[in-house]
Amino acid sequence: MRPTHRRLVATAAGLMLLPVALVGCGLGGGGEDESATKPARAPAEEAATRSRERVQAYLDAMAAKDVDAGRSQLCALLHDGFDLGATGPNGDFADHFQVPEAAITDIRPGPLGQEVRVSVSVTAGKRTVTRPLVFTVTRDGGDWCIAGEAPGGPAATPTGVSPSPAS
Repeated sequence: MRPTHRRLVATAAGLMLLPVALVGCGLGGGGEDESATKPARAPAEEAATRSRERVQAYLDAMAAKDVDAGRSQLCALLHDGFDLGATGPNGDFADHFQVPEAAITDIRPGPLGQEVRVSVSVTAGKRTVTRPLVFTVTRDGGDWCIAGEAPGGPAATPTGVSPSPAS
């Protein structure tokens, strides 16, 4: 059986594309280390450290009523909402609230990033209330930022994390 011209052309084209297909599959990659081009996952220790730093900076900004410093700790997607509510009647930076104490009580991985649990004491007039909050901190590009803030449940038992008072 003699190969036809069409079969020869198809076979030749297939053989010419084979190296390209193998490179795409990771075979015959020409010596380039693929892991060097992908961003490495942050180790758990770095994630906890960066999350603590972001949340502590936010708590410090709340205590100092420094809206710009607080905003800079948030992921860009939260900026518009923050701008609308931060100094409003129930905002974290409202003039009638004082933050005499804020402490990080726990840091652990969560489904959307690192969950940083805090205990915040807020004074309005003569009344002081302590509330638990949970901040979600994630990596956005090459930087870490706060991606969410929610009411916390019952106070978590610290797991090797020492509370830090607001400055």
